[in-house]
Amino acid sequence: HIWTRAVYYEGLMALYSIDKQKKYYDYAIEWGSKHNWSMRNGIKTRNGDDQACGQTYIDLYEMDKKEEYIKDIKASIDLMVASDKIDDWHWIDALQMAMPVFTRLGVIYNDTNYFRKMYQLYAFTKYNHGGKGLYNTGEHLWWRDKDFVPPYKEPNGDDCYWSRGNGWVVAALVRVLSYLPKTDPHYNEYLQDYKDMCKALLPLQRNDGTWNVSLQDSTNFGGKEITGTSLFIYGFAWGINNGILDKATFMPSIAKAWNEMDKNAVHK
Repeated sequence: HIWTRAVYYEGLMALYSIDKQKKYYDYAIEWGSKHNWSMRNGIKTRNGDDQACGQTYIDLYEMDKKEEYIKDIKASIDLMVASDKIDDWHWIDALQMAMPVFTRLGVIYNDTNYFRKMYQLYAFTKYNHGGKGLYNTGEHLWWRDKDFVPPYKEPNGDDCYWSRGNGWVVAALVRVLSYLPKTDPHYNEYLQDYKDMCKALLPLQRNDGTWNVSLQDSTNFGGKEITGTSLFIYGFAWGINNGILDKATFMPSIAKAWNEMDKNAVHK
């Protein structure tokens, strides 16, 4: 029930929201029950990879208000909210794994302390981790962690921006913006970061419709990369559907990537 499975169940619940097959719902309930609706390292964990399962627990709670579904994930996040520590998200994957949990608990309990703490954690990742933050405000892309900030360079001399890692950030921002009240003082910053990232990612798309593993170096772990590609077009599609991104600009990119994945990434 760490991030690997948790992200799968996020997708399954999204599918269930538009295709109400009982077997999807039952599979998610079975998963939560198997793990006693808790996290890998219990409620004291501060690790986003452990907390990602909370996104599905919350989905299921909102369908059937059983407190047992979210009791432990709420306790875990509450411990973080009550502490002064704000440097937990030292790798960018953590933003997707944990931020939506904070957002949705804030909405469920009508408690802005969740939003306040989430922003403190996000801002530390963005502006402080790795020395000057993991977000390059000039290129609007993220370094995965402190090991990849400059002076680290890719073999071709460019900065190292990991495709899937930047995909996680796009997904985090989409999921946060989907639930966060627009009155939140940091809503517009999240929105601007999302729009800036989408604009930066668009010209980096390969001719075959995918993105590179290393966004600016096609030779390092060369070839098509599907997780980043999937997450980017998820973000683009959400932006179009919510009137934030221009359809004429982004729809051709989505279609190109989707068709390439349908043709070459989906096995029988």
